[in-house]
Amino acid sequence: MFKSTLRAGMPLALLAAFTFSSTAFAQNPMVGGAAMYEKMNIVENAMNSKDHTTLVAAVKAAGLVDTLMSDGPFTVFAPTNAGFDALPAGTVENLLKPENKDMLVKILTAHVVSGSISAKDLWEWAEKNGGKYELTTVSGDTLTVMMKGKELWLWDENGNASLITIADVIQSNGVIHVVDKVLLPK
Repeated sequence: MFKSTLRAGMPLALLAAFTFSSTAFAQNPMVGGAAMYEKMNIVENAMNSKDHTTLVAAVKAAGLVDTLMSDGPFTVFAPTNAGFDALPAGTVENLLKPENKDMLVKILTAHVVSGSISAKDLWEWAEKNGGKYELTTVSGDTLTVMMKGKELWLWDENGNASLITIADVIQSNGVIHVVDKVLLPK
């Protein structure tokens, strides 16, 4: 049908509009049952994910909302609620207390890297370095990206591992990679 329309003399502007509309609405993966929009920032999109309510509460308690809504760009390795639930009982509740704000900020910023880094970048960097690559987080800690089969894993400095379960969720100010565990700084 498209070819016959072209033969019928489809105006170039209409053809350009069709091409633009078919690529302009390329979708990010769904996260936590919600659509993620490239025009929204990290915090705006995270607030829509039912799988990231604990992360959003922690970002608010740590006073990092304005930072993660700024221009960035940032790469955020975003733990799911299940990842937070896997921490020892009472950990999240304790971290959300005002007196533990510094520790909470340290943990959250250990999941953030400056720049917009795609899964393809992570894969290529690890591949060029024998299957692993070290990233320095905003907190100054190190995350090690490791290739395992067709998966990308992150290791914190304590030897804890987290799988990137959803990669390349593009944001207006960076990218989110959903991870299944909370990574802890030293």
